[in-house]
Amino acid sequence: QPVHQRTGRGLQLTAAGVALARRGQRVQMELRDAVRDMEEVSSGQAGHVRIGSVTGPAIDRVLPVLRGLRLVGSRVTVEVVVAPSDVLCEQLHAGRLDFAIGRPPEGPTRARFVLFAMAAEPVALLVRRGHPLDRAPKVAAPELMGFNWVMPSADSLLVRAVLARLRGHGLPHPPQQLVTASLLLTLAQLQQSDAIAPVAQAVADSFASAPDAPFVQLDCDLAIEVEPFGLLTRAGATLPPAARQLADQICQSPRVE
Repeated sequence: QPVHQRTGRGLQLTAAGVALARRGQRVQMELRDAVRDMEEVSSGQAGHVRIGSVTGPAIDRVLPVLRGLRLVGSRVTVEVVVAPSDVLCEQLHAGRLDFAIGRPPEGPTRARFVLFAMAAEPVALLVRRGHPLDRAPKVAAPELMGFNWVMPSADSLLVRAVLARLRGHGLPHPPQQLVTASLLLTLAQLQQSDAIAPVAQAVADSFASAPDAPFVQLDCDLAIEVEPFGLLTRAGATLPPAARQLADQICQSPRVE
């Protein structure tokens, strides 16, 4: 069909020409939007980023950066997986995460990852408000042995660090009826019993800082620290622009006090 016709007033678009012109305008707008999207993606202003993190840094490193991201109206969407380091490393190696905040595995598989060390992770002892030890201004380490503890499995870095410090004080493995890496289940058990849970300091600060918080930190100077965590990427991989910007911000962000 002809797209234009000659009239007494010159060339005019036919109905087919008008329809084609409208479609051309839409295509032009789509191309403009595509160019803008590509510029935003290449500059890190848009995209989807998949982050993995162990619990402590997820709270006091990753979340503050994501709050700032929303404040500046970024079009970056972020998926955060919180899990132990071994799980994160498996997902990172499989390509299901862009980067992770955690600790590399021991052994030959460590070469699969590049680590940018960030900080050691202090550990606090968390109990319910009103716990028998909450009434003491200072808790002596042996007093802790009179209560059940909630901890992950014995091969976790947290448990190894806790047991090493207890041995340093001449104390045995604490009583433990529940073994779980679930923070939700740990908090539920604390609320319903006199159990004690060693957790990352960032977790304790988040759940036990408010005057009316249902949990409190025990004042017991065990000085437990888990080995430093850091930014983990796949060896030889290049982060997409949006992921690279987020990783840089997380590495530069100070720990939230």
